[in-house]
Amino acid sequence: MSDKKVSRPCHHCKSRSASAPTDTSKIHYEKFWLYRHCSSVQQRDRQAQKAGQLFSGLLAMNVVFLGSAFISSMIFNQVAITLADVWILLSILKVLCLFWIIYYLLGTSRQPHAVLYRDSHAGAIWIRGSVLLFGTCSILLNVFHIGYSTILVQCKSRVEIVFPSIGILFICTQAYFLWHHSKDCIQVQHNFTRCGLMLTIATNLLLWLLAVTNDTLHVEIESQLREVERRFSGNETTLCTCPNTTICKVFQKGYILLYPFNTEYCLVCCSVLYVMWKNVGRRISHHHVLHTKPKFKLQGVVFGPLLGTAAVIIGACVFMIYQIQATSLAPSRQVFVIYYSYYIVLLPLMSVGAVIGTIIHALEKKELDTLKNPTRSLDVVLLMGAALGQIGMSYFSIVALVATDPRDLLNSLILSYSILLIFQNISQNVFVIDGLHRRRVVAATEAKHARHAGQHTVAAELPGEEETTLSSKQEHSQTPPGKEEDTKEQNGEAYSQRRVSVLELGQEIRKASLSYIHTYSHLSWKRRVLREISFFLVLCNIILWVMPTFGAHPVFENGMERSFYGYSTWFVIVNFGLPLGVFYRMHSVGGLLEVYVTA
Repeated sequence: MSDKKVSRPCHHCKSRSASAPTDTSKIHYEKFWLYRHCSSVQQRDRQAQKAGQLFSGLLAMNVVFLGSAFISSMIFNQVAITLADVWILLSILKVLCLFWIIYYLLGTSRQPHAVLYRDSHAGAIWIRGSVLLFGTCSILLNVFHIGYSTILVQCKSRVEIVFPSIGILFICTQAYFLWHHSKDCIQVQHNFTRCGLMLTIATNLLLWLLAVTNDTLHVEIESQLREVERRFSGNETTLCTCPNTTICKVFQKGYILLYPFNTEYCLVCCSVLYVMWKNVGRRISHHHVLHTKPKFKLQGVVFGPLLGTAAVIIGACVFMIYQIQATSLAPSRQVFVIYYSYYIVLLPLMSVGAVIGTIIHALEKKELDTLKNPTRSLDVVLLMGAALGQIGMSYFSIVALVATDPRDLLNSLILSYSILLIFQNISQNVFVIDGLHRRRVVAATEAKHARHAGQHTVAAELPGEEETTLSSKQEHSQTPPGKEEDTKEQNGEAYSQRRVSVLELGQEIRKASLSYIHTYSHLSWKRRVLREISFFLVLCNIILWVMPTFGAHPVFENGMERSFYGYSTWFVIVNFGLPLGVFYRMHSVGGLLEVYVTA
């Protein structure tokens, strides 16, 4: 009877089983003790993958809650929990992440058949470039922190030197790890890798939360210096004043200037690590692999770069005027009028461009890309989530201004700015998300146009130039050898070579210009308009990222909403909304570049 007994599959295994790959010896199926009774190997692998994601997510959730409790206690009860205690906790987490990353680099990734697949959509060059750029700025930030703490070592804790030192090692190791392994679909040690990735994500989130809370202190120092001095008048740290030396002032100013880049670095690293976490154990089929990767080319755009460059130049001038005037104790009313007027002119143009691009997407016949893509899914979530920062602040401003005096000039400008900002965020999100879900135009048509453009440019060369070069060669061949002096021959050859080189240079310039004009004319009007709009929005989002990143915070300094909600409440709103708005602009640049390339 025992020989006839057959194990029945569980209800999880009855649904369906995926087709096994051809070479199953290279596949490491996941196992989990909760699902060992499943008879189907593929179904057990799928259930084990979900269980591993669940347990690693629970690990990250507990770490984030623990760190948030420490940071909140530091804010509301500085006697029991100090900033040094929070730094010690984060240092422990950084060391654990360092051990795991080193183990991954030296152990996990070097195992046989560890990385059989690589996600072509993950780890785009602009994301990895952002990691390097913001990581470099964060390293300089920690260097300035160490230098500043070393000068004031007599009244500073040793933790203020140890914490940024560990931070430099953590940033360097993590940047190297993300640059080289952001596309990995690891096939071994699934659960341990997921837990390591989630621990690193939780650590970056806590570093971002701490950076946000400390950034509020910097804004507070810049806006209300006297109140801050009175608030900390009984604390012994007020005795730690920067001596009147140049190097101390450099460390202090550099630390405040580079601080916003640390928040952006943590958020970018979290997004890349999340995609890696989703790709653990993922097996990519052949139709997911891109045989030709789209490349960024400036062909086919004329008006977008011109309008975008004008917006960047005007925005830079407005930003410099605002920064110069806002450094005084009482910023003039005219400065805020200039600042908000610039936004009121630029935001409608961006909204109209996004709406036109969305309409063109609807008119196109390109099919939607329905393949599984964790990177695109994360981009959509980040765009929608990061936009909530600016949208939420705008609604708070609208309520405060309508309830006070909306007929005042400055209040009406701020009210218009808030309404336009909401509409611009929504319209741009719709345009970018719709563009990310569109399939790319077949590369064969582009190659055909490129070959045709090359033939067109070759045929467009002037015949007179060809005759001139041929005649020069014939004259050079018809000279009787041995009857002319050496000096005349050398001068003639040098003159003919210079003439040929100048003609060749002119031909190359003419070929390039004709190729550009031919490519621009062969683009359909829909693709042409999409590229113009995308490039214009890229430049606009860059200047809108630069202005709040480097210190322009009129939403806090104008005093309108602050007097309505109170100092503490409005400070918390700006504290969480402003970093999300900065991250939204930076992430929108990447999404718009993707739309531009795939148009």
